[in-house]
Amino acid sequence: MKNSINVLLFLGVLLFALIIGRYLTLPGENYELAELKEKVGDKKVSSVNHSALAALQREFESPQQVTETCISCHTERHKEIMETSHWNWEEETFIKDKGVMYIGKKDLLNNLCIGVTGNENTCMKCHIGYGWSDENFDFDEYRNIDCLVCHDNSGKYAKGKGKAGYPSDKSNLTLAAQSVSSPKRSNCGSCHFFGGGGNNAKHGDLDVAMVEGSRELDVHMGVDGANMHCVDCHQADNHKIPGQMYTVSSNNTDRLNCESCHNETPHAKNILNDHTVKVSCQTCHIPEYARENATIMRWDWSTAGDLWDDKPYFEDDEDGNKTYMSQRGSMTWEKNVKPEYAWFNGTAGHYLLGDPVDPTNSVKMNTLNGEFADGHSKIIPVKVHRANQLYDADNLILVQPQLTSMSKGDGGYWKDFDWNNSVGIGMKNVNAEFSGKLDFIETELYLPVNHQVAPVEESVQCNECHTREDGRLAGLNDFYMPGRDKNDFVDIAGKAAIILSILVIIAHATLRILASRNRKKDNS
Repeated sequence: MKNSINVLLFLGVLLFALIIGRYLTLPGENYELAELKEKVGDKKVSSVNHSALAALQREFESPQQVTETCISCHTERHKEIMETSHWNWEEETFIKDKGVMYIGKKDLLNNLCIGVTGNENTCMKCHIGYGWSDENFDFDEYRNIDCLVCHDNSGKYAKGKGKAGYPSDKSNLTLAAQSVSSPKRSNCGSCHFFGGGGNNAKHGDLDVAMVEGSRELDVHMGVDGANMHCVDCHQADNHKIPGQMYTVSSNNTDRLNCESCHNETPHAKNILNDHTVKVSCQTCHIPEYARENATIMRWDWSTAGDLWDDKPYFEDDEDGNKTYMSQRGSMTWEKNVKPEYAWFNGTAGHYLLGDPVDPTNSVKMNTLNGEFADGHSKIIPVKVHRANQLYDADNLILVQPQLTSMSKGDGGYWKDFDWNNSVGIGMKNVNAEFSGKLDFIETELYLPVNHQVAPVEESVQCNECHTREDGRLAGLNDFYMPGRDKNDFVDIAGKAAIILSILVIIAHATLRILASRNRKKDNS
């Protein structure tokens, strides 16, 4: 009897230790903000004062002259750049059931501004080149590389609207060339903050407020936080910048993970480190996105085309966001948005022009691959941008319209407001058939959320996921999660373990009392 009680006592103490041990604080394992500041705080300072270089003491007549001057010293850099997806807007990739092919922003459709082809004059405001106005752009012409869009530190350089990547007329090429240095947040943000046609419109976690934002907005980029720049994480290797977007990239290459700076066990509590096997850092540390400025959550192209006195018009909400535009239709903006969640293993699929669609189901413009059983998958937060966009109702495929044009009568929808004509021209541009019959279909675009990391005190709390009612992970049902899911065996085993622990403690206390009384009797 005594041996049995000792065994129960040992098991109870062991179980208690295992449970409590999960929550013990282990000093020395926490990756403090001060350490991160020290790691990235020693910013590289250029050893060259470009404003003093004789070659830059001139008035440049064209941006190509600036590029030629840059390459006269940086002799091989143009070759590096011309191998990157920032220049080519495509990369070699493997697509399941289709094999190896080249895809990227150049030819993939989305459910914001839909597609690039035929709309180059406007879209190429975010290309690192000059003069990409149609399919004849020469990707081998190094003089058309725009060095300044990434390296200007003067604040006197910007791409022009509708100028096919050329700088605006207000840009000062000489001052920009003399100021070049490592890219700052404003350089990267000049494109990445404004995807989809407005600040924070597309991604939801990339916002102009982050240029001089606070730690409350993003602990890494906040000027009172780690004060990091984009390139502190996205460190280029021969101008190839890691951290590809899953909307246009399929393979698990050149990705960027939090673990690149933080290790796999960054927390002071073991129970939290256990989560990192299946839960990405972002899932807990980005409780909401669009925390400073709103983002577009839904775009309804079917309402486009209304005119006021035969002229296009727009409507704003109280924050100045365009909720309706004759050219684009209705847009729903939201702020402080809780992400949706998905399993992701680093690979993605994409809707390719010509793929059939089912009008009764929403079309996934991209698919994030992953599941619980996949050893490479983790739960990540995502923004799902939903839209109602055009498709060919006879051929059952999504369509590429011609949206922009230089003048009225050239077929661009934003000038002529004729869907059939603009789609006919657009489909011809991409060498695809068009039946002439149009309708609208629901689509979804999945954008992983990686920025606007909140201070630790604002992280997602345990009961926001481990709950039976409306938990954050309610949509992921391919695994068992304590506190959310009910399993009779697990529930019984858990209750039995608790009861056993209590009984062992009671038994131990009882034995101690009895032993004490017996000792007193023997002594008397």
